[in-house]
Amino acid sequence: MNQDLGLRILAEIMHWSDDRAREEYRWLRLMARLKYDGYRDFQAGMRFFESLATWLQQFAHSERETAYAFVRNRLVYIGPSEMQKLVEQFYPKTIRDRLVCTVAAQRDIPAFRVLGDNEARADLDRLRRQTLIMGLSDGARIDGVRHSNVGLLSNEQLVLATQLDKEKWEDLLGNLREELRDNAACFRLVYLVDDFAGTGTSFFRYNDKKQRWSGKLWRFRESIEGAREALGSDPFAPKWELCVHHYIAAAAAAQAIRDRQEQAKTALAGDGWAKAVHISFGTILSPDLPLAVGRDDPFIKLTQDYYDPIIRTKHTDVGGVEHLGLGYGGCALPLVLDHNTPNNSAALLWAETTGGDRAGVAVPAMRPLFRRRQRHV
Repeated sequence: MNQDLGLRILAEIMHWSDDRAREEYRWLRLMARLKYDGYRDFQAGMRFFESLATWLQQFAHSERETAYAFVRNRLVYIGPSEMQKLVEQFYPKTIRDRLVCTVAAQRDIPAFRVLGDNEARADLDRLRRQTLIMGLSDGARIDGVRHSNVGLLSNEQLVLATQLDKEKWEDLLGNLREELRDNAACFRLVYLVDDFAGTGTSFFRYNDKKQRWSGKLWRFRESIEGAREALGSDPFAPKWELCVHHYIAAAAAAQAIRDRQEQAKTALAGDGWAKAVHISFGTILSPDLPLAVGRDDPFIKLTQDYYDPIIRTKHTDVGGVEHLGLGYGGCALPLVLDHNTPNNSAALLWAETTGGDRAGVAVPAMRPLFRRRQRHV
């Protein structure tokens, strides 16, 4: 659609005066150009103006101003440049600091002296090579980590997943030992990397029905136990340490991940488990970001009135909230990531349904503003 035509249609939908339309056009053009048009999952031939016009029309005329105000004042969109910055900062702000502090502790010297001490610097180089970085999902941007740290990190110490077969483990260890000229060398630091944590349940949670811990952290623990059995030896050095890093986390998720890891220490502990677990985040979203009763009542009402219960699944029930109007786990985030909209965000942002009869109740179709690519169907 022609941009000017799209803007005129928006003005008609919203019943804006000429002065109001001119004011909104300036903002809409700017935001579409800088951010929203870059969303990866718009349908073919559609960009932000078309999506916004379609989205607004699902609401009654009296409700459209509330919906538009939400987009204008509350929506947080993290685009590729912001995410790339977080990826580029991962090594210098997180990994390098961990390496320096570890070497300083083992040599009993201040951290600021490590780079000025020849022996400590040699230890630092060795420890850097003994660091294994593993992606927990496509969002880990392992290719970006590699490209932004050429000469510092080797291709043979970055892997796209944690579930590796015997041949891959042998390849990783073989390259490590060849480069360090040490046939007994093993990994001392392991980083698990992901893009976003909204509740932290996907990463680690306690399953009440099965009476055990589950999630990506637990699967990693099981995978390294399998690796030891397959290899007949341990790919990790004694007293190795585990580091968990998310580029972005909701404030509640950041705290929950730390709390759950602390609660599960006994369950995780055992022969061969990390002597310490370190948790870090590229950025933690403001605790005030989620929609809140009192402050956001008009839009919260829309999330209840324009809701199709068909979006609930056994996978979303893991979050502990059945009604997904405010998103998975009731996170109530007004958040969009350029590569996909988290289901932790208000469902009106991402849900797409045909509506109809649900157990004898007529429900509206849900039209997404930033349609989500579902992981579970």
